[in-house]
Amino acid sequence: MRELEIHNIIQMSKHSTLQFILKRLLSAIPSVIGVIIVSFIMTRMLPGDPAAFFAGASATPEAIAQVRETLGLDKSGFEQFFIYISNLVRGDLGTSLTTGQTVIYDLITRLPASLELTLAGVFFAFIIAIPLGILAALKPNSWLDHLSRFISTAGVSLPTFFTGLLLVYIFYFLLGIAPAPVGRLDLLSSPPQHFTGFYLIDSLVSRNFPLFIIAFQHLILPAITLGIFALAPLARVTRASMISILASDFIRMAKSHGLSPVKILFTYAFRNALLPIITTIGVVFSFLLGANILVEKVFAWPGVGSYAVEALITSDYTPVQGFVLTMAFLYIFLNLAIDILYGIIDPRANI
Repeated sequence: MRELEIHNIIQMSKHSTLQFILKRLLSAIPSVIGVIIVSFIMTRMLPGDPAAFFAGASATPEAIAQVRETLGLDKSGFEQFFIYISNLVRGDLGTSLTTGQTVIYDLITRLPASLELTLAGVFFAFIIAIPLGILAALKPNSWLDHLSRFISTAGVSLPTFFTGLLLVYIFYFLLGIAPAPVGRLDLLSSPPQHFTGFYLIDSLVSRNFPLFIIAFQHLILPAITLGIFALAPLARVTRASMISILASDFIRMAKSHGLSPVKILFTYAFRNALLPIITTIGVVFSFLLGANILVEKVFAWPGVGSYAVEALITSDYTPVQGFVLTMAFLYIFLNLAIDILYGIIDPRANI
């Protein structure tokens, strides 16, 4: 009888979790529709004529008109939109005029580079900001607290492109201890065998350890550049959340019962402070993934950000729309993952 009750509880928990995920996915549909409409309208408002660009500087008006007809730009905006929607329903994001490849192929090829860089940047920020925020909360107004505030202010104030150029100048040009900012690998190295698209993982899986070292060396400076920018919100939220939790009644009760400071700090205080920290990590990751364009340009990183910039310069609509749509889906997936983590950390969040 007891085993049957446990089985029923497990089944109900699984059912409620599936309902929760389905509810979140359905609530994201209006956002996706809005992103599709806005991205289509905004790309059509870009300055420049893609037909004139791809026809060439010496093209005649007749040649430009022919290219415009080939690209479907001679149709009305409504016709272009319905053609785009019909292609989108079939999983066709179009073809990039600058690369000659389908947008899906370009995004699948370049997205792992951006994800690897962004994950490395967030990981660097996490291992620095979380301990710094906790120490600042334990000793408010101390030199550690002032150091945390200084790093946070500097991280927000310095533009990512300036930080990247400064790091390249110091560690590559002056000290010569960093590799040249030429992308994910040096010019003499070939990519590892493709498994995930993450060079660090693929080189380890293929047991190419020298290539792993090269890929890791090229990842350090751009990851630090992104991480410095992400330090500020993580450190601030960690500090504020920990200060609030440490002043709670249940923490004072735990201290009065003689529990060890380490257990109070990590078992009770830090776990209860995790929810705003996880939210901040999710927001920072989403922001960095779409806003690391300047870092990718500084370090010649072949990610989706630089891909979108190149498409914008040439008024190539389809890659820009594909980029925006991809970022929207990643943002929705990340929010769903955060909501699920909420339920794991604090089951009351799903009530």
